[in-house]
Amino acid sequence: MLMPSIFRDDLFDDFFGVPFRGYKFDSGTHQMMRTDIKDLDSSYEVTMDLPGVKKEDVNAELKDGYLTINATSDTQKEERDEAGRYIRRERYSGTCSRSFYVGEQITQEDIKARFENGTLKLQIPKKEARPAVEDKKYIAIEG
Repeated sequence: MLMPSIFRDDLFDDFFGVPFRGYKFDSGTHQMMRTDIKDLDSSYEVTMDLPGVKKEDVNAELKDGYLTINATSDTQKEERDEAGRYIRRERYSGTCSRSFYVGEQITQEDIKARFENGTLKLQIPKKEARPAVEDKKYIAIEG
């Protein structure tokens, strides 16, 4: 049954997606960086799928309260027949990135990260935002 795009993951799948999604030669890049965020009692657990990415190609940066995850992938698929001629030869390389606001009170030391079997897991503690302390400035009154 045909359904409009609003029933898919993204409203713009038909316009900006891979035209032959789901076929054998689809590179699978549309599944990069799928993220689950679990709210635990004292922290958030972020689980990010990074299929085909090596640990050394993942970078996590914390700047101005934003946690940014960058991943680089470079894959090659090569098939030859018995004579050594190419039947198929495909290459993919690219970079993807996701950013999350975690608050300016979180530091690098607070975040714990682990990469295993193409999955990045981050533990981000919950910290309440402290209101800015009002610095009172008094004006001297003469008289």
